[in-house]
Amino acid sequence: MGAGFTSSGFTSGFSWGQIARLGLVQTALGAVVVLITSTINRVMVVELALPALVPGALLGLHYAVQMLRPRWGYGSDRHGRRTPWIVGGMAALCLGGFGAACATALAETQLAAGMGLAVLAFLLVGMGAGAAGTSLLVLLAGGVAEARRGAAATIVWVMMIAGFAVTAPLAGHFLDPFSGARLMAVSGTVSLLAFAVACLAVSGVEGRITAPAEGGPQKAPFSAVLRKVLAEPAARRFTVFIFVSMLAYSAQELILEPYAGLAFAMTPGATTKLAGLQHGGVLAGMLAVAAVTAGIGGPVLGSLRLWTVAGCLGSAVALLAIAMGATLGPDFPMRAAVFALGFSNGVYAVAAIGSMMGLAGAGGPAERGTRMGVWGAAQGVAFGAGGFLGTLAVDLARLVATEPAQAYAAVFAAEAGLFVLAALIALRLAPAPGGNALARTACFSLGPELEAR
Repeated sequence: MGAGFTSSGFTSGFSWGQIARLGLVQTALGAVVVLITSTINRVMVVELALPALVPGALLGLHYAVQMLRPRWGYGSDRHGRRTPWIVGGMAALCLGGFGAACATALAETQLAAGMGLAVLAFLLVGMGAGAAGTSLLVLLAGGVAEARRGAAATIVWVMMIAGFAVTAPLAGHFLDPFSGARLMAVSGTVSLLAFAVACLAVSGVEGRITAPAEGGPQKAPFSAVLRKVLAEPAARRFTVFIFVSMLAYSAQELILEPYAGLAFAMTPGATTKLAGLQHGGVLAGMLAVAAVTAGIGGPVLGSLRLWTVAGCLGSAVALLAIAMGATLGPDFPMRAAVFALGFSNGVYAVAAIGSMMGLAGAGGPAERGTRMGVWGAAQGVAFGAGGFLGTLAVDLARLVATEPAQAYAAVFAAEAGLFVLAALIALRLAPAPGGNALARTACFSLGPELEAR
């Protein structure tokens, strides 16, 4: 199953082994990111007693930097060499991840110095995640034979989720009993292992299969290519949907663990495991819907739009249940509700990412990197805005709420409303190219939007 050669002398595509190796880059990326978005966020709010706006603003910086994703995608299209972007991006990401842990530990005794270091660390995280994720996407898009692209996307996406799901509970185990030094040790170990795995994964892969850029090298200037992509109605509508749905998703990202700590007295290790449970639910939701569409399909169960709407509405219901948990007390099944939220997110992800895969090739192939970069930028802006607005809303609600948990519950309810709005927008999306054929193979075609959140 190795790569073959065409008459032009170029290989026909990555082998399955090479695809799996590239998937390890996403596993490594996810392992570093999950500690930043879950554990470090919770420590700042609960252990350091900082306003929730502080980690929200820091994550906002991380996502703001990812506005450069279209430019990175364009540069990869134009120059062809993706491996240096991946390795360099992973180096920045891992250094930033460890720096964020150091900054959190430092802030316990020297707040100003810790926050200064945190700003630099989160900027590095944003640059690294965007550069590595976008470049890996372009490498896969150009190096995987068309018949294998769906399966390749699934392998790499699932391996990224595995990085989230495996790292969070393992890190939670080693974080208890909590201390700043222990946080630095765990983060440093994860970062070193992640960088080593990523470097070994990409070593020599691009050199074995150097295909010409699809549609020829990118000659037009970046501004002209970007305008062309943004002028496409389907791409523009899909960008709006990505923004709203990701805004709904990301607003809970920074407040779920602090909420669990405040409302249910969970330890840092327990809430970190809770984040792992959520990511496990995402994976289960993706695979469950993929199995249904692959096994049954048809005009109803094979509809990407149906599953997109169902996933958004399911996420809204789960968020409302979590919001009610604050009033129901310690008997509330928090773990089940968090898993249901992750599961619904996975359902929505299968359909949305499947649609993205179909739309990615709708325009000229030479703009694939720029087009995917635009969607990645929309995702980044939504995550940055969601994290910031979610934490700001909590801080504002706490000014009027009698109990802190009630403030969090009000924000969860507002996020549920955003998911309902996303479902309404999804109803207006045009069917993705490939329609039911894409849905029927969803188990092996979760799409090429592989950047970590």
